[in-house]
Amino acid sequence: MKVAMVSEHASPLATLGGVDAGGQNVHVAELARGLGALGHQVTVYTRRERAGVPEEVAFAPGVTVVHVPAGPPARIPKDELLPLIPEFGRWMRDHWRLRRPDIAHSHFWMSGLASLAAAEESGVPVVHTFHALGVVKRRHQGVDDTSPAWRVGAEAAVARGAARVVATCGDEVAELIGMEVPRRSLRVVPCGVDSTRFTPAGPAAPRTGRARLLSIGRLVPRKGVATAIEALPFIPDAELVVAGGPPAYALDRDPEVRRLRLLACEAGVADRVRFTGQVHHGDVPTLMRSADLALCLPWYEPFGMVALEAMACGLPVVASAVGGHQETVIDGVTGTLVPPRDPEAVAAAVNDLLGDPMRLTAYGMAAGERARTRYNWPRITAETCAVYEEVLRQRHGVTPRRPVEVLEERRRPAALRPAAGHRPRVARR
Repeated sequence: MKVAMVSEHASPLATLGGVDAGGQNVHVAELARGLGALGHQVTVYTRRERAGVPEEVAFAPGVTVVHVPAGPPARIPKDELLPLIPEFGRWMRDHWRLRRPDIAHSHFWMSGLASLAAAEESGVPVVHTFHALGVVKRRHQGVDDTSPAWRVGAEAAVARGAARVVATCGDEVAELIGMEVPRRSLRVVPCGVDSTRFTPAGPAAPRTGRARLLSIGRLVPRKGVATAIEALPFIPDAELVVAGGPPAYALDRDPEVRRLRLLACEAGVADRVRFTGQVHHGDVPTLMRSADLALCLPWYEPFGMVALEAMACGLPVVASAVGGHQETVIDGVTGTLVPPRDPEAVAAAVNDLLGDPMRLTAYGMAAGERARTRYNWPRITAETCAVYEEVLRQRHGVTPRRPVEVLEERRRPAALRPAAGHRPRVARR
């Protein structure tokens, strides 16, 4: 099938670790790549952020990234993109007149607005994934929430206008039902992990003699790095490696790094906290393998891909019991869940695991197995395809044939191929 993947601010080509580059970029990239590998034709629409970039870029077999010329060719924070969304939608509408997709899958609420507007003329069904909900963000960030004022209302409109909403965890389903989105339109497909790159076996970064705790991700307050630093005084002889944020050469100028360093000084643990700066996504497994435990302690988290990547590397996780963590991390099996913003609970969980090497090893083995079997991208891609096919079957009364089925039929001798229009009989019992 022809799939339009719409991700207005999160390009699969973007460097991860920046302010607006993270889990959504990975999700869009891996899902598009997986669909292409199955033989589907995927076009990813994302906003042009630099002058001179080609309109179309080949990304992977069967996958093309299209840079939509909406607004100036410059990087703009995602919370300031809303005025450009009508232009984004009109451009896609015109593009779809010549290259109509079978289905559109929009990512993030503004992509949903653009996709529904573009699809109004063509009738292309839209499947939507939010990745984060404004109502949750506003609840936790309050006056620090920089989202446009009417985001929550717009998200409700997108959810009701989409043929299906793909939530990444049960917690998100509950939030959407609270927004009066019909349960029948909701499906749950979690994020995935590249289990060929994130593996327990492989090179590891150099270590010191101390136990190593790893916090990795964007350096924004809600990610809970401060909680990890506040827990460190109660975890003797352990070091905390904080990865992510700006490049290493710019760490001294970053306000969040300065805030966290001051906090470490006040807690008396500055000598045990190390900031690496931005880490290329390809180097993350090497860093993860060097740690004893991953600390994933956000105040809230729509899904939590870092915890999943750590688990795939065989790393036990101490995670805040929020969002997708409550499903990916099995408390007492692959890691420990703790209340958000609770340094004492974090310290107790870490000390408990570091003091029991056999249990630490068992958790790591269970974590790797769970990540590889439940969250590998081929499985996640297949589950997403099933949602597409359900929508198209409901819309047109037929299920599009999978590319694999077409290839298999072409390999059969002509005498064994079904005649045109033939429908196989189903035996009844």
